[in-house]
Amino acid sequence: MHFGSVSDEHRLALLRPPTKRVRMVLDTDTYNEIDDQFALVYALLSPDKLDVQAVYAAPFHNARSSGPADGMKKSYEEILRLLELCGRPAQDFAFEGCTAYLSSDNDPERSPAVLDLVERALTASADDPLYVVAVGAITNVASAILVEPRILDRIVVVWLGGHALQWPHTKEFNLQQDVLAARTILDSGVPFVHVPCMGVTTHLATTVPEIELYVEGQGPIGDYLAKIFKEYLGDHFGRSKVLWDVAAVAYLINSDWLPNTLMHCPRLTDQLTWSYDHTRHWMRYVYYVQRDPIFRDLFNKLKNAAS
Repeated sequence: MHFGSVSDEHRLALLRPPTKRVRMVLDTDTYNEIDDQFALVYALLSPDKLDVQAVYAAPFHNARSSGPADGMKKSYEEILRLLELCGRPAQDFAFEGCTAYLSSDNDPERSPAVLDLVERALTASADDPLYVVAVGAITNVASAILVEPRILDRIVVVWLGGHALQWPHTKEFNLQQDVLAARTILDSGVPFVHVPCMGVTTHLATTVPEIELYVEGQGPIGDYLAKIFKEYLGDHFGRSKVLWDVAAVAYLINSDWLPNTLMHCPRLTDQLTWSYDHTRHWMRYVYYVQRDPIFRDLFNKLKNAAS
C-alpha cells in the first residue's frame, strides 16, 4: 500500500505533547475486559482537557466473545451502557466498528466507525489535529487510513498496544488480534504515540480496597465500575489489577505523568518482536507511567461528578 507523505517537520510538530484542550475520538474493545470502561469514563469526565467527539467499538476475540464481530457488537453495547450511566446521548457519538480484522491493504472495511473517523479527520489540520486514542485491536484506525490516506497528516494516533521495546517479544493482546493493522499503523508514517503494555503500563495497577474507597459509591457510574472490577478477577486476595487503557487517555490529560521521548519507529517482525531501524520515521514513546497522579485525578473526577 502506498501511503501519503508526512514530512519529518510536520510529524515532529504533531508529536509534541499537547498543552491545551484537544479534540479526540476513542477506539475501544470495551467489553474485552474492564479497563476500557475506566478509560472511557475518565475521558468523558475530563472536558477541561478533552473534547471527546466520538467513541468507536473495536473488534476482539477471547473468552468473552465468539469472534471479532461478536466482540465488536458487545463492545458497542457496553459503550451504550456506559454512556447511559454517564448521562451522555449516544446518537452521532457511538459507532459500530469493523466486524473482521484487516485481511488486506486493498480491501478495508468501511464500517460506520471507519467512515466517521475519516470524516472527522478531514476537518482537522496541522494546527488542530484529531487525536485518535486506540486501546484495542487497531483495525478501525488502520482501515480509515487505508480508505483515505489524506488523513495521515491531520491525526495523531495514541495506541495502547504491544510491549515495551526492551521486552523479549511483543505478543500482546491488542497487537496480536490484528497484526496487519498494527503493521499498517507502524509503517504508514502517521504521527504515532506508543503506550506499551508489559514493562510500562504495568505500573497502573489498583486493588479492590482502593476501588471500594474511591470508586464505589461515586454515583451510578462509580458503582458500575466497582462492580465489574470486583467481578473480573474473582479471587482478589493478594492481587492487583492493571487498568491498562487509562494510560492512553492520561497521556492527553497530562503527558508529564507518562515520561516519554522521541525515537525512530521500530519494525514489527513476523516473529512479533521489535526490530530497530534508525532510518525510520519518528514516533513518541512512553517509557514509564506514574500511577499515583493518574489515579488521584481519576478518583477526584468521579467524586466531583457524583457530588
